Amino acid sequence: MSPEFNRQRRRFFGVAAMTVAAAEFGMTAIARAQSSSVSLSAAKAGQHTSFEALKQVKAGVLDIGYAEAGPKDGRVVLLVHGWPYDIYSYVDVAPVLADAGYRVIIPYLRGYGTTRFLAQETPRNGQQAALAADMIALMDALGVEKAILGGYDWGARTVNIMAALWPERCEAMVSVSGYLIGSQELNKKPLSPKAELSWWYQFYFATERGRLGYAANTRDFAKLIWQTASPTWTFDDETFDRSADAFDNPDHVDITIHNYRWRLGLVEGEAKYDAYEKHLAVGPVIAIPTITMEGDANGAPHPQPSSYAKKFSGKYEHRNVTGCIGHNLPQEAPQAFAQAILDVATF
Repeated sequence: MSPEFNRQRRRFFGVAAMTVAAAEFGMTAIARAQSSSVSLSAAKAGQHTSFEALKQVKAGVLDIGYAEAGPKDGRVVLLVHGWPYDIYSYVDVAPVLADAGYRVIIPYLRGYGTTRFLAQETPRNGQQAALAADMIALMDALGVEKAILGGYDWGARTVNIMAALWPERCEAMVSVSGYLIGSQELNKKPLSPKAELSWWYQFYFATERGRLGYAANTRDFAKLIWQTASPTWTFDDETFDRSADAFDNPDHVDITIHNYRWRLGLVEGEAKYDAYEKHLAVGPVIAIPTITMEGDANGAPHPQPSSYAKKFSGKYEHRNVTGCIGHNLPQEAPQAFAQAILDVATF
């Protein structure tokens, strides 16, 4: 068996296992919103390699690095990246929105890129509420009252939480893979062996060996996740390296490990977020206008659209994006993602 064939075979079975996980991860609600498919013929992934401007601002406990594009007086769009990715997931999305007159803000999450903690004694906390609170602090620091939100992976969970806890600060939202708000209690429930397999890295990170392994092999680890989560995406070394530089952040490993250990209840969060987490644990309904999206080749665990449709009580639409699109949807299908932002802004 050739190495290339064997690699593709491993990816195939990885996607199959993650599909099983996604089915078990979801709930049983029936989708009530109209779904639509989006053609990718107009997408131009990889067209851009840089942003108009990279800036820094002190916000809450962080000095946040962020990219900005578009007019200062435009309606604000806040785009949040996932793990293990960075702001370059939106490098082809930002120009489309900026050209349409929007002010686009794309921050590095805590533990990524040029974002730094202001104080050494601040806990390197990766729990879900902390990441969302960071984004509200960023909006405050930039004088932004309300924003249209967009995200995938950690970023989707973050914007979901913002919409649930601070709806008055959120105009509308595009969320890849739908409703991703979780809780430690929910994560206590075991899945089937095949479903658990797709979360292997979460269990790996629960061990000291996993922490040491991720610290020693961060880039190789991230590249493996890129390959398995988007098995048909043929990104080149230049594209990966551009994002992988963000993982050199001195807090990246600590934030990543804490995030996944917190999910399993293996470590505590900070008391100042307890009230937020209590509210999130009930799975609050999101009322702002929302478009959810899913790629047709997402190799990462993800719930089915029918499982989360009733979590959105405002105007809502789900879009299936075709063309072998994986987990990193904004970077793989920038035109489809940008169009969703433009459309949800009119809801």
